[in-house]
Amino acid sequence: MAFSRRELLASGAAAAATPLSTGAAGAGASTTEPAAVLRGTIAAGAPDFVYLPVDVPPGTGELRVSYTYDRPAVPPGTPGNALDIGLFDQRGTALGGRGFRGWSGGARSEFFVRADAATPGYLPGPLDPGRWWIALGPYTVAPQGLAYEVTVTLLPATGDPAPVAVAAAPPARARGRGRAWYRGDCHLHSAHSDGRLTPAEIAARARAAGLDFVNASDHNTHSPHAEWAAAAGPDLLVLTGEEITTRTGHVLAVGTDPGTFVDWRYRSRDNRFGRFAHQIRRAGGLVVPAHPHATCIGCAWKFGFGEADAVEVWNGPWTPDDEVSLASWDATLRGGAAADGREGGRWLPALAHSDFHRDPDRVGSPQTVVLAEDLSRPAVLAALRAGRAYGAESSAVTVAFDVVGARGGRAGIGERLSAGPAEEVLVRLSVTGAGPLELRLVTDQGVAVTAPSATSLEWRTSADRSAYVRAEARRPAQLPPLPGPLVAFTNPVWITSR
Repeated sequence: MAFSRRELLASGAAAAATPLSTGAAGAGASTTEPAAVLRGTIAAGAPDFVYLPVDVPPGTGELRVSYTYDRPAVPPGTPGNALDIGLFDQRGTALGGRGFRGWSGGARSEFFVRADAATPGYLPGPLDPGRWWIALGPYTVAPQGLAYEVTVTLLPATGDPAPVAVAAAPPARARGRGRAWYRGDCHLHSAHSDGRLTPAEIAARARAAGLDFVNASDHNTHSPHAEWAAAAGPDLLVLTGEEITTRTGHVLAVGTDPGTFVDWRYRSRDNRFGRFAHQIRRAGGLVVPAHPHATCIGCAWKFGFGEADAVEVWNGPWTPDDEVSLASWDATLRGGAAADGREGGRWLPALAHSDFHRDPDRVGSPQTVVLAEDLSRPAVLAALRAGRAYGAESSAVTVAFDVVGARGGRAGIGERLSAGPAEEVLVRLSVTGAGPLELRLVTDQGVAVTAPSATSLEWRTSADRSAYVRAEARRPAQLPPLPGPLVAFTNPVWITSR
């Protein structure tokens, strides 16, 4: 079944099945015959997750799984079959993922796990005896149902036990320039989920794209964190995280402690997201809903933004759903301008990411440019949380945007300028690296000024007329009355009455 770039998304898996019990890993057991072939049919409207129990005996050295499922013809407009897969060990399948051993979604048809190695997306480690679980996630089910066949092979350990793989962690700091603007992309997918490149290959593209930092964000697994450690370096800060792809929206965990796994097996109606948002923050990360108005199944964000630290409003090449995300985010600024514009008030910063999976996607297009005290995990995350950031289509684009008061005060992106209610302040915008563009200044009243073909503009306002000002740079409209594609946008500068 073919999916677009934004539909190539992994998901998660609950139902009962007859345990698979086998002696294939015992002394003298065959290593050439499969332990068992499990067959079944998932009906339309079945639970999101189906678990197939597998009894793993002592002495097992490797577990291999492959699967297939049918894809019957369906009427136009009706979803066909799409089945994801993953693995939980003898610690169980309880929400929270204590027994989590890997997830590949629908990206591959087979995987293995050993003490010293595993298929990307899965965690190497001991194969302790007990009841393990093959997790099936029926992403979509055709009206005829989804018939599956899962083949499980258990191979005995031979010789001395294999050494358990040792996890590594990327450095928390790279070589920076002190307080400066740093460029990054926090939404990237490697071969550990449904991407095509290794972390090292993605890191090479990030360097070529002029990025200073990236965030590992494979779907529903933290397996690439150790591999990303080798891809980091003094010139590239690597943050570790995950894209948590629930059935009612996707959220990025940005900059969590290496090795942090965040569960995805719930919907908005389950009232469980707050628990996992808190887990992300306890692990030092940011909660960032991704592509909140995307049209692919399960992609649109249904959890609200009360637990969010920022929101991704620009995801990959500019499309109409990004336009809706930008307008929706701006509406949160307008609705909260009176309260959230005050010193210490809370507002939701906006970010831009590539959502890279494979060519023709481009790492760093778009990207978030952040004013951080240093090129370190704490400094970059603090700056993102504060909204001292703008989005740009590439590293060629640079934005300078500030507001200057009559008495010499100045505030930049994500900051606040205190001024008298009627005191005039000067808004200054410059965008370089993309030629003349349509420049816009947007306030809580809407689009306040437009320069059709320019690289800079100045405008005067006051606190009693504008609670905030933010900037956009766009190319000419392609489908009027929709505005043209974004080249850059900024978070707001708040103007508060003293």
